[in-house]
Amino acid sequence: MPEIILIRGVPGSGKSTLAKTEFPDHKHFEADMFFMKDGVYSYDPKQIKQAHKWCQERALEALNNGENVVVSNTFIKLWEMKIYMDMGFPFIVNQAVGEYPNSHNVDGETVKKMRERFEPYNQFVTKR
Repeated sequence: MPEIILIRGVPGSGKSTLAKTEFPDHKHFEADMFFMKDGVYSYDPKQIKQAHKWCQERALEALNNGENVVVSNTFIKLWEMKIYMDMGFPFIVNQAVGEYPNSHNVDGETVKKMRERFEPYNQFVTKR
């Protein structure tokens, strides 16, 4: 049975890098991929719900096709992971904790506020 790895953390914590380096054989999805147009990141806050729906649909499609999946999103609030946890596949939750310049130029004050709102979850928790 395929598995889903959920990587959470604030912008600049290394989520995408962790997904690519630690899980190279997993299909990688994140909501930010929705905003890539011809290789250029073009974020539109009005489309954030569509971006997350797109990410969820791609992940479920890959899982249903027997592929392992890694999803890297901020998942600041625990409820944001629930849809993935409820897909019916074994999952692992991991948290990226690095402090790097973030690739989407999220300002420091916004990152600070996200850290303050970040709900804790036991790292490396697995449900099989």
